Amino acid sequence: MTLFIISFIAGVLTILAPCILPLLPVIVGRSISDTTLSKRRLSAIVLSLGFSVFLFTLLLKATTLFVNIPQDFWKYLSGGVIFLFGLVTLFPNLWESLSFTSKVNQESNKVLMGGYQRNNIWGDIIVGASLGPIFSACSPTYFVILATVLPVRPALGILYLLTYIFGLCLALLLVSILGQKIMQKLNVVSDSHGWFKRTLGVIFILVAIGILTGYDKQLQISLLDAGFFDVTKVEQNLLDKNKQQENKATDISVPEMPKKEESRIPKNNFLTLAQKKEKFVLAPELSSIDGYINTKGQPITISEFKGKKVVLLDIWTYSCINCRRTIPYLNEWYKKYEEKGLVIIGLHTPEFAFERVLQNVKEAVKDLGIKYPVVLDNDFSTWNAYQNQFWPRKYLIDIDGYIVYDHAGEGDYAGTELAIQKVLDEKNSRIGVKASMDDKTVNPAEKIIVDPNKVNSPEMYFGSARNQYLANGNVGTSNTQMLNVPTNPVLNALYLSGTWSFNPEYAENTGEASIVLRYNAKNVYMVASSKDSIDLEVYIDGKFSHIVSIKGEKLYTIIKGEDYGEHTLMLKIKNSALNAFTFTFG
Repeated sequence: MTLFIISFIAGVLTILAPCILPLLPVIVGRSISDTTLSKRRLSAIVLSLGFSVFLFTLLLKATTLFVNIPQDFWKYLSGGVIFLFGLVTLFPNLWESLSFTSKVNQESNKVLMGGYQRNNIWGDIIVGASLGPIFSACSPTYFVILATVLPVRPALGILYLLTYIFGLCLALLLVSILGQKIMQKLNVVSDSHGWFKRTLGVIFILVAIGILTGYDKQLQISLLDAGFFDVTKVEQNLLDKNKQQENKATDISVPEMPKKEESRIPKNNFLTLAQKKEKFVLAPELSSIDGYINTKGQPITISEFKGKKVVLLDIWTYSCINCRRTIPYLNEWYKKYEEKGLVIIGLHTPEFAFERVLQNVKEAVKDLGIKYPVVLDNDFSTWNAYQNQFWPRKYLIDIDGYIVYDHAGEGDYAGTELAIQKVLDEKNSRIGVKASMDDKTVNPAEKIIVDPNKVNSPEMYFGSARNQYLANGNVGTSNTQMLNVPTNPVLNALYLSGTWSFNPEYAENTGEASIVLRYNAKNVYMVASSKDSIDLEVYIDGKFSHIVSIKGEKLYTIIKGEDYGEHTLMLKIKNSALNAFTFTFG
């Protein structure tokens, strides 16, 4: 019963979230743009938005249909719709003045876009529906429902979801009604060519540009950094209290959280809070998480460890060889320092669409022996909040929530571990725990040693979006091409033979085909998949070497060499449907 109340409160609070505030002018502005139709407009926008959130949520959980849709699709859809309606608001006669509207289904065009000036509501429905996916990404409670309750107890999860949507729609109705009453008293809405509607059109266009360029995310971060009231913390506190009540009901003891003592400053050469504020930045919270692994089915946040533990945030993705080479160190650090107060959170931000599938990530986590929590950042919202550009990337967050160390890429494992030891020492000093810290650094037995100075081949993509190394086909073209390999392939150029269909992320063969590559490295890895298991015949410098079986969507080791050097690789494919994503080297 408590979660019903929390779901309702979460829906109400969502309209105050920093990620939603920039969109409120669109909702309120559309509803007050014509006071003679205010109730109809308002109902259409809010109800279509609520239905869109409901449908979008069920589709996310019930089907993998959306997996291959790029993460930017919803951004461009919502931004494009708002931009279009902004133009029509700014220039009321624009749509009807276009010559093609009289030639291609004039009446339906008027229903769709002319409804803004007349008595139909299709435009309002489209605006509301297009915003549904964006409104589905700003609430911890929403993600509790999505990630934990709904898969286990669908009926109860749907009730919680409907309660959340009811709170959201009710809050939007109240805000819009208030806006309507104010505008009616000011009597500035009636003129479709007046300054008010033109101003509204400019606001719509600015909001659309913000969504399309990602500036809305930067604004969200700025609001939080400026100390703006973060409603997600209110929700998280409510969820934590609910969790404690549930634990007590099942006789599970919940340790009392230590009270934060801001005035208690350590004396062991650690920075004061004032010094930290000048030198470091506070770590952004996890945002729009799409799944949780190794958390016993419960959401986690960075803020819940503030004042208690140290957090190492590792940004990675499972098909990235550079990321995988860091995992043995992360596993050893977690084993060594977990009881001393270190929390590692693996932020899995996908490079390819198949890495957005929760089950695929779960299997990778199991195969890599990862025991620490892993969360899915499928829409790159947390990645963007940290302004990150690299896989892998590690951010070390101290007891006060500040990022005190960060490292991009592989290497410097000793330096990272020494930083961990230092912040753990500070944590122990702050909370009055006496604990000795072993200053030795880990040395994983299964580590892979790579000399980056001897790897002289770059990462190569097969998909049309990034296949600039394709040497015997049309680069950047999504179509089907029949290709032949030249007699003398050049170094670090990708050659394909046979018939290949190019998609933005991968290339797929039809019938017998081959891949030829001259590279300079020791090891060769390939991200690939196939609907049916197929075998790749591997040839090195013209001689048959071995067979690699491709089935699941993951990273495969094609060549495990003995030394660095230049070689010619040829992969022969006897049957169809290899999905080739990328080559990487080590």
